[in-house]
Amino acid sequence: MDIKGQAALVTGGASGLGAATARALAAAGAKVAVLDVNEKAAADVAADIKGVAVACDVADAASGEAAVQKAAAAHGPARILINCAGVGPAKRILGRDGVMPLDEYERVIRINLIGTFNMLRLAAAGMQALEPFADGERGVIISTASVAAFEGQIGQAAYSSSKGGVAALTLPAAREFAQFGIRVLAIAPGIFGTPMLKALPQEAQDSLGAAVPFPKRLGHPDEFAALALHMIGNSYLNGEVVRLDGALRMAPK
Repeated sequence: MDIKGQAALVTGGASGLGAATARALAAAGAKVAVLDVNEKAAADVAADIKGVAVACDVADAASGEAAVQKAAAAHGPARILINCAGVGPAKRILGRDGVMPLDEYERVIRINLIGTFNMLRLAAAGMQALEPFADGERGVIISTASVAAFEGQIGQAAYSSSKGGVAALTLPAAREFAQFGIRVLAIAPGIFGTPMLKALPQEAQDSLGAAVPFPKRLGHPDEFAALALHMIGNSYLNGEVVRLDGALRMAPK
């Protein structure tokens, strides 16, 4: 798909991987809606890229539907959805303070997995009604999994469960949406220099980066964005979860 002129939705677009992707899409000529629960931060990014900011709780059905409708009113129906909204708290199932509360596990699943599914279904519903391009394509959906989907560390039970679900969702959704000309993909990033990691002391960041075989550093958010843009443009990529991790394989802890 040629990105120029297309309407795009980016969840979690106010910071980190989402913000980098929103900026890259805008630079490529897309009309970008920045969806996030942080309205002020979303507005700041949207102002920079001449997009539109939309308040959105991806795990809430009504909020997601309203956000898609607001974005469509501004830019027209979206042909591109990038799911970047997510949380990554670390907690053991059996910790020093006792058993992990069920509601904490449920919160991660709701935001990372159910939120991804919610926005996928809503965006696809709009895409299927659009006129196809000459090759039959109507839209592209890219979600964010994680290397933790495959090598979850101790303390990542909730996060790994949610990202494993995102990875497992990709192929069946791609198979179902093939009849509509909608491609579904996912990126599984390794250790990236997002605001959460950048808040760590430099020594800790350097130690994490050194664990990556090559290049020995944290990933840059614009590298995630570059892969997302390639996926949009490469029409033969479909149903795949692509690792972006410098050959990293996570240790147990």
